[in-house]
Amino acid sequence: MLLIALAGKPNCGKSTFFKSLTLANVEIANYPFTTIDANKGVAYVRSKCPCKELGVSDTCTQCVDGVRFTPVELLDVAGLVPDAHLGRGLGNQFLDNLREADAIIQVVDASGSTDAEGNPVDVGTRNPKEDVEFLRYEFAMWMAGIIQKHLPRLVRQAQNREPVLIDLLGGALAGLRISPVEIREAVDECGINLAKATEEEIAELAAVLLRVSKPMIIAANKADQASEENLAALKEMGAVPTIAAGELALKSAASAKLLSYLPGDSSFAPVEGAKLSAPQVKALTMIAENMKKLGNTGVQETLNRVVFDELGMIIVYPVEDEGKYCNAKGVVLPDALLLPKGTTPRDLAFRIHTDIGNGFLYAVDAKSKMRIKDSAELKMGDVIKIVSTAK
Repeated sequence: MLLIALAGKPNCGKSTFFKSLTLANVEIANYPFTTIDANKGVAYVRSKCPCKELGVSDTCTQCVDGVRFTPVELLDVAGLVPDAHLGRGLGNQFLDNLREADAIIQVVDASGSTDAEGNPVDVGTRNPKEDVEFLRYEFAMWMAGIIQKHLPRLVRQAQNREPVLIDLLGGALAGLRISPVEIREAVDECGINLAKATEEEIAELAAVLLRVSKPMIIAANKADQASEENLAALKEMGAVPTIAAGELALKSAASAKLLSYLPGDSSFAPVEGAKLSAPQVKALTMIAENMKKLGNTGVQETLNRVVFDELGMIIVYPVEDEGKYCNAKGVVLPDALLLPKGTTPRDLAFRIHTDIGNGFLYAVDAKSKMRIKDSAELKMGDVIKIVSTAK
């Protein structure tokens, strides 16, 4: 399962963001370091289920009115403070928790109501662009420290053979999910001699490796309290305006069967007969006004963008019966698998089970009922039957 990490300074709304995606029971408070130990939960990316296109929406039980939700793992780690790479605050723990993440959602306080340490200040006091920059700097410097620690020994082992040095460094950074290919590309981009690299050049290399190996997207949180100037500046950096507190309120109300709302919707409606208090009505009215202004709460959009745009994932539906689009038990479109772009039918077979991959014969596109090449690249929403000698 994909692992997406939530990162940011203390008190920027990470825990609220995490809970709004997972409904997990985590502590939320207006002070730094609410999160000490990393919280793990399951969130869901939203996509269009192919059941309506295939004419089987009446028998599909895996989606909600044509909307499919596919799980990913979410990690909420301790907040980051300046000089975290030197061990300040909970820095080492924070950065170490991020090493296995496939991608990072950087939650930023767009309202500017918390300082660099996460302490409350007047709204607009802090420039949120500074928070974006310092997180990436801290992570890159932490990564540079790891490279500097291993490089002298690896240079001696490589004996002036750069390809060997690249491979050795790839082994040392394997725990960060950085491959020798990514290191080679980063070295070429920086134009450095790795064996003789200075501290400044290693820092530059680490920054490139961070960009390549840990795709990031910015969640401009507390967007309902942010100035237009702050939101515009963050949008230029690719940020998604978000209202995590609003999303959490909507999902909690929907879970209590008070509202009709799906994560990612642009609107919501009270369930007929639902009894809402005056304060609830007031809060929901405010959320509705903010959603009208921003389009939605932005939380689901942020998760979708990091998975589909930044990581380049697709969703494929394996079936056993290409005529009824179901498995052996008759469950329509039973599985939705997140796979990287470029995945082939043979890759899909191995993803389902090693034995099925080893016994792979051919694949059938269930939509067209045609065989497809085992080297063909699968597309978003494909429904595929794998024919294998394995049972």
